Amino acid sequence: MKELTNRRTFFKSAAALAAAGIAPLQAGKRSSAGMLKIGVASYSLRKFPRAKAIEMLKTLRVGYVSIKSFHLPYEGTPEETKKGADEFRAAGLEVLSGGNISLRDPAQNRKMFEYAKAAGLPMMVCAPRQETLDQVEELVKEFNIKIAIHNHGPEDKFFPTPESALKALQGRDWRMGVCIDVGHTARTGTNVLDSIRRAGPRLFDMHVKDLANLMDKRSQVEVGRGAMPIVGIFEELIEMNYQGGVMLEYEIHPDNPLPGMIESISYMRGVLDGLAG
Repeated sequence: MKELTNRRTFFKSAAALAAAGIAPLQAGKRSSAGMLKIGVASYSLRKFPRAKAIEMLKTLRVGYVSIKSFHLPYEGTPEETKKGADEFRAAGLEVLSGGNISLRDPAQNRKMFEYAKAAGLPMMVCAPRQETLDQVEELVKEFNIKIAIHNHGPEDKFFPTPESALKALQGRDWRMGVCIDVGHTARTGTNVLDSIRRAGPRLFDMHVKDLANLMDKRSQVEVGRGAMPIVGIFEELIEMNYQGGVMLEYEIHPDNPLPGMIESISYMRGVLDGLAG
């Protein structure tokens, strides 16, 4: 299948897909194309207070959010934490997770699960160490909160790739999975589509970004302007009936992210429209 990586094309019909050299999905798959949960990791809005971030999410018209601590501080009381998370829900946003949350300190890990419980988080996107996974697994069972290990690329000495996390999760509780960051994954030289396939039911979350150069994190661009195989990624997710979030993590232009985020979300929706035919 030919991937579209460098063209700003919104796939609006099966005819457009055919013209681009991409086979349309079979009829049985079309209804699932629109069911990917397009949302935003609130790290994208890290320079803005919670109320302003919520306002910007409403402008984007997304239905899902992963809340970063900039917008829900760890230091709050349980009541303050719940109130802050509920402000997102009151705006019509489904809170899929919080994070990225460090789970590398055994003395602090329980506090992070208590924070997640107070916020009503069903899942934490997290960064543990191999040495803390036994404790984290016990906390997952105790609190019934899922965790998704976020890979951070070549600089991450613990979990640089989804595969490194999947290996550490073998035989562990079913509520422990991975959050594949497509940018960090590509920078390790790993094929993102292969990582998605290998993760299978352990894939709980996705962080989506685009890079002009798949080996250079400084080359991030709006989704659809770079070399990331977004069409192929979405097709793989639809094929596997993926039920987690597909979360835009827009790390550039932090002081004025909204224009680029609007473009990125519009492209992602356009791809889904095209795949739906």
